[in-house]
Amino acid sequence: MVADDFKPWCRLIGYMLETDSRLQVVGHALDGLEAVQKAEELQPNLILLDIGLPKLNGIEAAKRIRQVAPKAKILFVSSLNSSDVAKEALRVGGNGYVVKSEVSRELLPAIESVLGGEQFVSRALDGPMTK
Repeated sequence: MVADDFKPWCRLIGYMLETDSRLQVVGHALDGLEAVQKAEELQPNLILLDIGLPKLNGIEAAKRIRQVAPKAKILFVSSLNSSDVAKEALRVGGNGYVVKSEVSRELLPAIESVLGGEQFVSRALDGPMTK
């Protein structure tokens, strides 16, 4: 499932995911509240979740998604390249964090890592990810 409020971005992500026959986009959400609703309804294996969503930001949406779809893996895909934001995203239940500027290189490896039970963190973050 893809949750992002920029429709052209969603189309691009959908196109990228179609290149891998193991992946299928089962739904889209344009805001954080819709992301929570769709996650509960669809119970996807993986949710690509933007941080800067309207109505409910991605961090808050992830907290709620953890309650309604606890088995779903959450991979944050955000334009924010802040290690502090990424730490918070992982703290609330994210399984990975990809900076949008690195999507062409990192999205598919990140998905593979997260679905394989590993954490993935973008190399483009502005600082160390130590706790």
